[in-house]
Amino acid sequence: MAQAIALIVPVRRSLFRGPDGPKIRKTFLSWASTPVEARFLLVHERFMSKPHDPNRKPGSNKPERRAPQIAGNLLWFLVAMGLVTMFIVMLMSYRNPKQIRYSDLISLIESGNELTVQETVAGKSRTIKLSGLKDLVIGAGEVSGKVIVKQLKPASKEPPTEMTFYSPIPGSGINSAAHDQLLTLVREKQLTYEGVEPPSLWRQYTPMIVFSIGFLLLIFFMMRRLGGAGSPMAFGRSRGKMYAQEDIGVTFEDVAGIDEAVDELREVVEFLKTPEKYQVLGGRIPKGVLLVGPPGTGKTLLAKAIAGEAGVPFFSLSGSDFVEMFVGVGAARVRDMFQQAEGKAPCIIFIDELDALGKTRGSSVVGGHDEREQTLNALLVEMDGFDSNSGVIVMAATNRPETLDPALLRPGRFDRHVLVDRPDVRGREQILKVHVQNVKLSDEIALREVAAITSGFVGADLANLVNEAALLAARKGKTSVGMAEFNEGVERVTAGLEKKQRIIHDDEKQRVAYHESGHALVAYSLPNTDPVHKVSIIPRGLAALGYMLQRPEGDRYLMTQAELESRIQVLLAGTVAEEIVFEDVSTGASNDLERATEMARSMVMEYGMSRLGRVNYRESSRAAFLTGGYEPRERYHSEQTAREIDQEVQRIVNESLEKVRRILAARRTALEALAARLIEKEVIDAVELKEIIDANSTSPVIVPGTATTAKRVFGAEPTSELGQAEGG
Repeated sequence: MAQAIALIVPVRRSLFRGPDGPKIRKTFLSWASTPVEARFLLVHERFMSKPHDPNRKPGSNKPERRAPQIAGNLLWFLVAMGLVTMFIVMLMSYRNPKQIRYSDLISLIESGNELTVQETVAGKSRTIKLSGLKDLVIGAGEVSGKVIVKQLKPASKEPPTEMTFYSPIPGSGINSAAHDQLLTLVREKQLTYEGVEPPSLWRQYTPMIVFSIGFLLLIFFMMRRLGGAGSPMAFGRSRGKMYAQEDIGVTFEDVAGIDEAVDELREVVEFLKTPEKYQVLGGRIPKGVLLVGPPGTGKTLLAKAIAGEAGVPFFSLSGSDFVEMFVGVGAARVRDMFQQAEGKAPCIIFIDELDALGKTRGSSVVGGHDEREQTLNALLVEMDGFDSNSGVIVMAATNRPETLDPALLRPGRFDRHVLVDRPDVRGREQILKVHVQNVKLSDEIALREVAAITSGFVGADLANLVNEAALLAARKGKTSVGMAEFNEGVERVTAGLEKKQRIIHDDEKQRVAYHESGHALVAYSLPNTDPVHKVSIIPRGLAALGYMLQRPEGDRYLMTQAELESRIQVLLAGTVAEEIVFEDVSTGASNDLERATEMARSMVMEYGMSRLGRVNYRESSRAAFLTGGYEPRERYHSEQTAREIDQEVQRIVNESLEKVRRILAARRTALEALAARLIEKEVIDAVELKEIIDANSTSPVIVPGTATTAKRVFGAEPTSELGQAEGG
């Protein structure tokens, strides 16, 4: 041990110059009062358990994936093979000789090495002949050797066989009378024999003891491995992953575009850092913080930033991690999760996708036991049972808050709700600045302009947009990313990938050109529509043979009746253009008709924009932050009212069709010119679109009979539309 310490001392000066120098110096100074055996363990725990990486950047710390423990698995494999080998050797060394009565053995020796014996085997009597006694071994308690056995009665055709036998010696001990008598008889008959010393108990039972201990240790450690996290036996253990502060590396500086949510959560960080500031005044921090908002807005990133700012352990798991096929497992995992959190307090428990666990109880239409409800009950009890000042904060994220159980949202549990909404223009610009830090941009790029054309994009969409633009620039062999790549990236995200290789017949191509020209011409002619950015007959996405892309002039939160009617008319313009030119319609307008009809039905049933009055007739629940269909409930209006609703929807659609027909009839020349240019170039931008329409229009800008009573008022900031793309 002293030699080992002497080898370490010359290296001490070089270690003091490293990044861990002060820690190493403190350790060496404490050696004087530390036992020699514990010194190496002290150094190993402080400096060798996690080597310092000088090239590791702040913020780049992530949970490291552990390499497969090949050496440990090989060790256990060798231990198991050793035990199996020992067991096989013990079985092979175990004798299964024939037992001969001691009296018969004495008679065999006295008779001159030949004796006839009658014995009973399995209830049957037989007579055998013993002869050829040899290889005698006389021990303390038994005699063994070999003898030739031949069966006499019943007669057997098998030849005599040599077999091993043993015979216990009456009495005990090597100096017993029976033992002395046997030795005297063997010497008189001049038989060759060997004597063995009596084995000790330790030597006799050592192999069995070693095998038993090894087998029990193997079972013990294998059960521990099976009981680890993620193993088949760990049903009741929480699957939450704990991240230390150095593993998170995310702060509020990495969160952009959601300043209101960040400001609201700084108080949580202050409580975790200085809880005395609030406790001395009798205040308490909220036990639960629920982050709600559309997908991709940064709810999980915000929770990680809170943990990184506060410098506390961060438990992360999903709501589905509690649900299992076995009854009671989810509740056990909830209890285990909170038990671990109590041991690490102050800390944060973050449950992502809480709606997988916290749906309203009793909502299931299937009877019987509901494992999810039992898990939710355990979560409610654990959250309400926490001490208010324990330092454990539960955070959760969901984009379906309307489905959560009211008991989960009440004060005392998730009593603070933070909205993480879609960013506005300024927020999108801040998010773009974060994502373009490692991207080479051209001098022409103005992130404010990129933010303006991405109305409704969330943080995940913007990250995808920047990546798409960088890939497009690299594909074209450029040295920097320009505005053209960002424009194309927006189209790829909004309308899908171009399919230039798709073969379209000339007649279908002509029909698609008139269809998209109708959309563009009506959108250009109406006062309450978004500006047309591009018209194309190049197929994109899954089914669109063409598209007309509109970009809002600003972020919007409200829609007027005039704007909704204009949108319906733009949607119907494609099929009306086909009707005017070809005197027939195609299936390409199916999606346009579906959207126009649904918009008209919403005007009647939800918004009160019809002759039926300001009444809501739609009894259904729609997700607040998710796009999708309705969840129908019981209808509370009569059949007569339903008929009137259908008539109002049909009236709105028919009136819109008549207005569109007047616009296209008045500007038939512009429609023909647009379609011809589309067939020729396949793509028309906003500037060229305006030139063609102005050059081929003789009517006023607003066609008589199509003007609406209200003009669009700009000044509000946007809606969730990514950019209107009217597909053919």
